[in-house]
Amino acid sequence: MLALRLHGPRDARLDEIPEPAVRPGTVKVRVTCAGICGSDLSLYDTAPVPVDWPHPLIGEVGPHVLGHEISGYVAEVGEGVEGILVDALVAIQPNLDDGECPACLRGEPNLCEQGGFLGVNGGGGGFAEYVVAPAAKVFLMPPEIGPETAALIEPLSVALHAVRRSGIAAGQTALIIGGGPIGLGLLLCLRAHGVDRVIVSEVSASRRALAESFGADVIDPRSLDPVAHARKVTGGRGVDASFDAAGVGTATFAPAVEALRKGGTTVAVAMYHEAVDLDPGMLMVTEKTCTGSLAYTSDDFRAVIDAITEGRIDPTRLVTRRISLDEVLDKGIELLRGEGRDTEVKILVTR
Repeated sequence: MLALRLHGPRDARLDEIPEPAVRPGTVKVRVTCAGICGSDLSLYDTAPVPVDWPHPLIGEVGPHVLGHEISGYVAEVGEGVEGILVDALVAIQPNLDDGECPACLRGEPNLCEQGGFLGVNGGGGGFAEYVVAPAAKVFLMPPEIGPETAALIEPLSVALHAVRRSGIAAGQTALIIGGGPIGLGLLLCLRAHGVDRVIVSEVSASRRALAESFGADVIDPRSLDPVAHARKVTGGRGVDASFDAAGVGTATFAPAVEALRKGGTTVAVAMYHEAVDLDPGMLMVTEKTCTGSLAYTSDDFRAVIDAITEGRIDPTRLVTRRISLDEVLDKGIELLRGEGRDTEVKILVTR
């Protein structure tokens, strides 16, 4: 089968490799849609996972297949798997955990001490014709959800987990720095959570337009200061929660913190590209909270599926381009590393 594998920094190749074999307790999926994520761009640029290093939960050396936002149809079911039928449409939760470390035993498997990801650390990935995943990480789709929407459940689960980490309540106010796929996912999840006033700060005109169509109060930070605007629309108080979904560095993290009310919470939900300056004394006198959000849990996945099924989230307009597997480099990854940052939201590799 064809698969896009990462051989080194900026060295991804469409290789012919054997189809993965189903094993006891696993499900083989014929990939239908796979989303390109910002972390795929970082992986492509830096190749941080050594090719000769086997992940402790996966045990494979590279080069590894990329792609972790995956939907498809069940091709084969392994021994011991029940309740999943061949030809069923599924979405895959790609983060893996050992179930035994202190984090897993605390109920925080996304923080597993040996955690890893399909599409990053081995075990196959979405930029391929087939992938095999543990049955516990395979979610059956209800009739209301098609393949494209199923592939969006993974990034939406990232967003929902961050919303939950913020502790925001219905009727409160929020600021999102960055209107890319995760920033717009945060907007959809906040609105589904009952948060009516959401400010989105984004430089891309097309992404601002999409955020506005989702009900956000949108601003261009190059012409309007997000902190001043947040205070203006909250009567000088500041927002209850904020999210840095841009990860530039101090330039995006500082306004997320400054725009908070006293006692508010900001969530870092981005991979940072520069260092961040933070004054702990400010935290002491304001009791603002700065926290992070990593990936998701199975409960987040189920909650997103329920929200889509119930009509509280409609992510279909996040998809701005569809490409084939043989186009994933030039019309996907390279595009998003360049001008596509301003014009695209979610590019799906489809077949």
